[in-house]
Amino acid sequence: MTEQLVLALKEAVRQRIDMNGSISDERLRQASEQVVFEWCAGKQVTASDKAALVRRVFHSFRGLDVLQPLVDDPEVTEIMINGHQHIFVERKGRLTRWPTAFESEERLHDMIQAIVASVNRTVNESNPIVDARLKDGSRVNVVLPPVALCGPSLTIRKFPNQPLDIESLIRLGALPAEAAVLLQQLVTAKYNVFVSGGTGSGKTTLLNAMSRFIPSDERVVTIEDSAELQIRTIPNLVPLETRNATTEGKGEISIRELIRASLRMRPNRIIVGEVRGAEALDMLQAMNTGHDGSMSTGHANSARDMVSRLETMALSAAALPLPVIRQQIASGIDIIVHLARLRDRTRRMTEICEVVGMKDGEVELSPLYQFVERGERDGIIIGGLEPTGRTLQRDHKWRMSGMGPLPGSSVQGGAEESSGIHHG
Repeated sequence: MTEQLVLALKEAVRQRIDMNGSISDERLRQASEQVVFEWCAGKQVTASDKAALVRRVFHSFRGLDVLQPLVDDPEVTEIMINGHQHIFVERKGRLTRWPTAFESEERLHDMIQAIVASVNRTVNESNPIVDARLKDGSRVNVVLPPVALCGPSLTIRKFPNQPLDIESLIRLGALPAEAAVLLQQLVTAKYNVFVSGGTGSGKTTLLNAMSRFIPSDERVVTIEDSAELQIRTIPNLVPLETRNATTEGKGEISIRELIRASLRMRPNRIIVGEVRGAEALDMLQAMNTGHDGSMSTGHANSARDMVSRLETMALSAAALPLPVIRQQIASGIDIIVHLARLRDRTRRMTEICEVVGMKDGEVELSPLYQFVERGERDGIIIGGLEPTGRTLQRDHKWRMSGMGPLPGSSVQGGAEESSGIHHG
């Protein structure tokens, strides 16, 4: 199936029906089938190839055009478009060039407008950057010219239809079973957990997995720039999403505003999908005002680096002394879990640290688990998350939960070798 063939069949469909009027999906599909079947007459084309060709022609009008097969492919985890002629895809952590392109920059631009309009957002030259999502929940980021120099840039981060649970992450080698048990106990005991990591390290995946440990009788408010979390075990769930400003510069609703609004909604827990700026201070204040068990994520290179980034983000929100910010972090966050994408393209949990308080004017971390590398086999890093032997020091929430003895030095289990978790 060549792009030239699809364009020729698409033009034949245009000539057969009036595209200026309102055409139903069923009528357009019928016209696509007729054109494809007529072209296949006398040719050795299998039924599955005919069906694929019909879908491709139909999606060139209604779907995501050349991207639709990639969106439908469960092995594809990320789609990157750098202008209408350059498409790259990620499968199992590896990037490759997709040999197909959009017929024109106008077609790519039209598709982008349809995507953002479906979630009531706008993108144009005056507002050239926007986050959106597809109907299946996939995350979409758009950057238009003049900011994007090579033409419209579109990045689609796909998510599995069925979110991975902790058992799946254990099976895929992202973390050992004993560390997963500790995380389950910490979430149940209402420890405030912050997940750090780089782009594509699995922060949202872990947040989804840990949310399953939240008791079903609690009220949870989620706050995101673009809804990605797939929490399906909490009946009393209030998902909130930010809103961009209109073309007149009005109507913007930020994460900061949503966090403040959520405090008046009587939540047991607040989950902020990702903090990137001044909203970090609002998140810390929520964690410090009785909303135990709250969770969030942020970009960082390590657990210690996440603390530094939180300091910087909180300082951008208010002219507070640094010691005050550090005290907010030390008292608000209980646990920092760090994820990393290693050189073998696997995603692993590399640190579980307890925030134990302040020491010499800085936030003090106590590592409970750390990743230990033990070699490499066939290009795959051998190693795993190992307990450091340290015990949880902040035991108030643990005792209040009635969960028995503290974990830590009593947790047994050596290093677990793992093949790592791949995209897809």
